[in-house]
Amino acid sequence: MRSVTPKGSVQEAGTTVPSSEVVNAEPARFSKDWLTDRLLRNSMLIVMLLVITYFSYRSARFGTVDNLRTILIAAAPFALIALGQTLVILTGGIDLSVGSLIALAGMSSAWVAVHHPGQVWMTVGTALLAGLIVGSINGFLVAKVNVPPFIATLGMLTACSGMAYVIGGGAPINGLPKEFGNIANTAILGVQIPVLVMIVGILAFSVMMRRTSYGMRVYAVGGNRVAAEIAGVKASRTLFSVYAISGVLAGLSGVMLASRVISGAPTLGKGYELDAIAAVVIGGASLMGGRGTIWGTALGLFLIQTLNNGLDILTVPAYWQSVIKGVLIISAVAVDVWSTSRRRR
Repeated sequence: MRSVTPKGSVQEAGTTVPSSEVVNAEPARFSKDWLTDRLLRNSMLIVMLLVITYFSYRSARFGTVDNLRTILIAAAPFALIALGQTLVILTGGIDLSVGSLIALAGMSSAWVAVHHPGQVWMTVGTALLAGLIVGSINGFLVAKVNVPPFIATLGMLTACSGMAYVIGGGAPINGLPKEFGNIANTAILGVQIPVLVMIVGILAFSVMMRRTSYGMRVYAVGGNRVAAEIAGVKASRTLFSVYAISGVLAGLSGVMLASRVISGAPTLGKGYELDAIAAVVIGGASLMGGRGTIWGTALGLFLIQTLNNGLDILTVPAYWQSVIKGVLIISAVAVDVWSTSRRRR
């Protein structure tokens, strides 16, 4: 059921989309147009199933429980920054700083672990604080100073990268205590902590975006900021919050990555922002804002990680892996644009 919200958007199945994307009528059930529409809407899920089937056929190792655990562990740090990136993109922005922020948070937490051994909560808190500070600066620049998100976060990407090197004096921080490694390498009921954090994060953010007024405000600002402000939404406050949340999640991702390898490296997280953006886009979010879901991002994330894992098992060269992922991203955007324009007819 669709209903027009006070913000000038349309609410459908718990998701708000811009009113410009409202279709005039649904095609008859099981008609050719109906089947085509369903295939387009679930195209990435179909691709995911085909990828799993192909890799399972090519390698018996792919479908094992151990390999599934490997995929989940690898996906966990990406999931956190992808969740934050989803909120930012839903408002029509972008956060390029999260990759370098991971390095800054990892180096900061490693430094605290060396100088204050045994203080696990201080270590994690330092990473979260670093993420909050950087995210808040991004939010202030975008929401209050009106700096374009691309420029603001690109500048912070460079600054965070430099700060990560400053903290370690240009070198990685090694010799970390055992307690630091336990942060990410401890398992609860057979599931490692980063995987549990990922699962809880996906569920919590999905509920937040579908069932709370905050989620509706994020969609409204991304769909039409002027209409949202007229309806009483404090757009600048919403914009500030999504960048702050993105920063905190990147900080948490940084400490988990550093803990996993038991080392602080100034290059940690390099390029991760691109994979996070790719996951959001592949999941069906619009870079113009106002459209996308947490579950779509999760699907895009797991598709990328499954591809990475399967291609590694088949010993496909890294440069071909990049080509395949690039084609996938372009195809996902092309299908999304085509299906959207088709539904507008």
